[in-house]
Amino acid sequence: MSTTVPTSRMTGIGRVLVIVYAVMALAATGRSFVQIFRQFDEAPLTYSLSALAAVVYILATLALVLASRRGWYAVAWVAIVFELAGVLVVGALSIFFPALFPHDTVWSMFGRGYLFIPLVLPIFGIWWLRTHSPTRETRSVLHAEASA
Repeated sequence: MSTTVPTSRMTGIGRVLVIVYAVMALAATGRSFVQIFRQFDEAPLTYSLSALAAVVYILATLALVLASRRGWYAVAWVAIVFELAGVLVVGALSIFFPALFPHDTVWSMFGRGYLFIPLVLPIFGIWWLRTHSPTRETRSVLHAEASA
């Protein structure tokens, strides 16, 4: 009886989730790069938040890919919860205090410029992490092998 744990969690919806995170990482990185180098002095807070969003999306993408390892699983949780908090806080502030954001960030208006994907994506990310924890998968494999 083998007790090896599958090394890849990236199948089906998990793979789609990682691809969407990677696309958001590229989009946010590109946007923040252009904003910071062209017009940083016009809206430093806005463009710094876009750069922060890019870092969060890059980190979340890597963490989701490597989440079968306990340390990366925790990093994925932190990144995605931080992302959700950022979208909610920046989204609300951009509506109630628009003067703070003279230009849009990735998370402005809850991600309106990105078809609200920044609002929905962390919810799916949290769902994925809850249903695919490394310990749950290990228990499932061991239980299936014990039943066979």
